[in-house]
Amino acid sequence: MNVTRISAIATNGFREVIRDRILYVIGFFALLLILASRILPSIAVSADEKILLDLGIGAINLLGVIVAIFVGTGLVNKEIEKKTVLILVPKPINTAEFIIGKHIGLVAVLTVLVTVMTVIYLGLMSLSGISYPLNSLLVALVYIILELALLTAVAITFGVFTSSILATLLSFGVYIMGHLSRDLLELGKITENQSIENITRTLYLILPDLERLNLKNEAVYNILPPTGELINSLIYAILYIILLLTISVVIFSRRQF
Repeated sequence: MNVTRISAIATNGFREVIRDRILYVIGFFALLLILASRILPSIAVSADEKILLDLGIGAINLLGVIVAIFVGTGLVNKEIEKKTVLILVPKPINTAEFIIGKHIGLVAVLTVLVTVMTVIYLGLMSLSGISYPLNSLLVALVYIILELALLTAVAITFGVFTSSILATLLSFGVYIMGHLSRDLLELGKITENQSIENITRTLYLILPDLERLNLKNEAVYNILPPTGELINSLIYAILYIILLLTISVVIFSRRQF
C-alpha cells in the first residue's frame, strides 16, 4: 500500500464531504444549545446546568453518529453510481488503498465536526457561568470520535455490498444493538433458556460493544474508568475497525462493476 495514494483519496474525500453541506450540522448544533440555554432555566430551575451539560455532549455524539452513518454508507456507492470507481480502483490504486482512504477522509471530517462543536459547547458553558470538568469531558469526546470511527467502518462495510438505504438501516441497527449488547447478554442469562442464551451470547460476541466507548455520563460527573480500562477500550475499538475495513476490502475486491 502507498501512503501517498491513501492520503490523496482521504484528502479528496474530506473535501467532498465538507462541500456536502455537512457544516450546516454545526449551525444546527449551535442553535440547539443557544435555545436550550434560554429555555431550560425556566423549566428546570435547579437542574438546568446539569441538563445542559448532558444535552450538549449528547447532541455532539448523536449528530456525529448521523453524519457517520448517512455519509459513510454512501461513500462507496456514490463512486459506483458515478462510475469513478472504474477509474480509481484499477492500478495504481488498489482496493485496500481506496477503502482505507475513504475511511480516513470521513473520520477526519468527523474529527473536525466534533472539535468545532466542542469549542461551541465549552464556550457556551463558560459564557453561561456553568462549571464543567474539562479533562473528563475531553476524554469522553475523544472516545466519541473513536466510536464514530468505528461506526464509519461499520457503514462502509455494509455500503460495499448493499444499497445505501439498507446499509443505513443496518448501520443504525448495529449502533442501537451495540449499546444494548450487554443488556441482551444479561437478558439471555435471566431467561434460563439455553437457546436464547446462545443467541444473545453470539450477538454480544459479533456486535461491537459500543458501551465501552460511552463515557458521557461519567464525564459529566467527573468520573472516568481506570486508565487500564480506557486503554483496553481503545485497543478494542482499533482492532474492531481494522477487522471491519479488512472485511470491506475483501468484499469490495470481489464485486463486479
